[in-house]
Amino acid sequence: MKHLFYLIALIFTSLLMATAAPRQGKFVVEKPDMEQIKNEVNDSTSKYYYPRLMEQYEKNETIMTLNDFRYLYLGQMFQEDFNPYRESTHTKHIEGLYYQDKHNRAELDTIIKYAELSLKDNPFDLRQLNFLTYAYRKRGKVNMANIWQFRMNHLLEAILSTGTGLDPDNAWYVINPEHEYIVINFLGREADAQEFTQPYYDHITLKPAAGNTDAPKGYYFNIKNLLEEYYRKHPEQL
Repeated sequence: MKHLFYLIALIFTSLLMATAAPRQGKFVVEKPDMEQIKNEVNDSTSKYYYPRLMEQYEKNETIMTLNDFRYLYLGQMFQEDFNPYRESTHTKHIEGLYYQDKHNRAELDTIIKYAELSLKDNPFDLRQLNFLTYAYRKRGKVNMANIWQFRMNHLLEAILSTGTGLDPDNAWYVINPEHEYIVINFLGREADAQEFTQPYYDHITLKPAAGNTDAPKGYYFNIKNLLEEYYRKHPEQL
């Protein structure tokens, strides 16, 4: 099942991507203190208390800072219902549409309906966020597309702000392995292969960048907390 997620993510991200992706260099890169994030999102007196952050996110509060989004995104790992391999049952209604490069009006409306339902189950399914943004934009509903694009961009910035991805010590932190492929695609690169490296990193080798011999050959992703929380809640998977 995990390998299927990787395959779908790879096919999907090579199929389409919403416009106005976040730009590297517009934010400060800082390795997250995961223990502090865990404590803050579970402390009802903290401004980063998770239900409070999620309420702001769902209201599309544009006052949310990059730090708010870092706590929101990474803090999901410390919620009791966290499962990086869970997929909403609603996605099955539109999964076949991932493989099309064009969609008619009825198909776009179907994407919007089921992507929104899916995001109620898993608000940080970046695949569905991107698909929903695409569908709204193709339907000419620019304001709705921009709302979802804003969320998508800031979640991606939250990931990119955790490191450079160039070596294990500066690996990007993700809460779902699918997000690795989506990040790479938004950077204009294409994944070639993925491997797990000890003690808790995913390394994705990239296909050569045309005309740029100095481009990175691969990126590292830190999945330590992802694995710890998953196996804590699902010890039968060990």
